[in-house]
Amino acid sequence: VQLQASGGGLVQPGGSLRLSCAVSGSITSYNWLGWYRQAPGNQREMVALISNIGSRNYADPVRGRFTISRDNAKNTLYLQMNSLKPEDTAVYYCNGWTPKGNAWGQGTLVTVSS
Repeated sequence: VQLQASGGGLVQPGGSLRLSCAVSGSITSYNWLGWYRQAPGNQREMVALISNIGSRNYADPVRGRFTISRDNAKNTLYLQMNSLKPEDTAVYYCNGWTPKGNAWGQGTLVTVSS
């Protein structure tokens, strides 16, 4: 099973972007799906998680601005990012978790700058 993230780009502060993660195979095979990000010089950090029954968790810096969702029919995970800030600049990765292991997408770069 592979995950492929897309939708990154350059956006001004206060702007919006929607990231997508296409899952080859069945998206419902994952117990949890999530978005992580890694800024230059920083460790990878969790941004948002969604379970296979729709439970959601958000990191404090993005709560209220980002929304994670999934479309099981399209086998796609989304991250709607609003009110973007320069500190949101990072490579964003999608992830799928099962008790047997993790799967990672290749990352998509989000740059928030004027």
